[in-house]
Amino acid sequence: MAVLSGCGATVEKSERDRDAGARGHYPVTVENCGERRTFTKAPERVVTNDVGITEIMFALGLEERMAGFVMPDNKGSVHQVPWKDGYERTTWLSKKRINKELVLDARADLVFAGWNYGFDEGEGFTPAKLKELGVDSYVLSESCRSGRTKARGVMPPLEALYTDLLNLGKVFDVEERAKELVATFRKEVADAEATALRGADRPRVFLYDDGRDKPFTSGAYAGPHDIITRAGGDHVMKDLKDSWTAVGWETVVERDPEVIVINNYGNVSAEEKKRYLLSYAPLAQVSAIKNERFVVLDYVDLVESPRNPSAISRLAKELRRATP
Repeated sequence: MAVLSGCGATVEKSERDRDAGARGHYPVTVENCGERRTFTKAPERVVTNDVGITEIMFALGLEERMAGFVMPDNKGSVHQVPWKDGYERTTWLSKKRINKELVLDARADLVFAGWNYGFDEGEGFTPAKLKELGVDSYVLSESCRSGRTKARGVMPPLEALYTDLLNLGKVFDVEERAKELVATFRKEVADAEATALRGADRPRVFLYDDGRDKPFTSGAYAGPHDIITRAGGDHVMKDLKDSWTAVGWETVVERDPEVIVINNYGNVSAEEKKRYLLSYAPLAQVSAIKNERFVVLDYVDLVESPRNPSAISRLAKELRRATP
């Protein structure tokens, strides 16, 4: 009994010390999409929307701070990632669109989502509306609105990932974990860049998400820009000051990509997307089509997520293989 009491006293003291440390940590203030946000304590019932956002929480070891996540089941495998246990330990709240009723039912105290990653004025689901309901929010940095326009993105995509990791590290009092992750990711990216193609050997690369009349693609502020560029490619849509957006097929033809990266997700398979591109007559003379040079990456590799650095490594290998 003396031993048990002693152990119990040690645990209790440890918990008191931990609580005291947490109290000393707060309040904390972070800048999120140009707005300074102050937290007086760590949120305890977070609802996340979409796979990349959810895995940011898992990578930080914050499953126990989550009420659950929302995402469809067509965004790729969730079983081949280092933090797959997070999916097993957290509730999949819905495979449909996130909404106010779901958030309230989950008794959420914070929603981690983004513009066009759950937040949507047309649906009436915005940080401002959540605030009226007493629910806080954190906006994915990749999706930050640029000025008064609908264009998204205010910083390079990888910096958006690092910013969110470090911000959330402060908000949840796991700063060391966040710093370690960012350092690991920076090294992984640097290692990939060291092996990437350079100069005239860099192939022109186009990201094809989906779309028949107009292709949906990545501009300078979505993940594929940094993924393509760091992997040794020349991103043909690098002048678009937006994240995910549509362009005209004539622009694709004019810029003549030598490699096309296909975003694999949704109800249209990567193979079906490839067949469409090969059959679409206006693209017949595009180099990537003539030489059938395609690389497939999953959705979660390409949106802001902790899978971005490994996607750079894999794409670097594929570009070396795809380039004569």
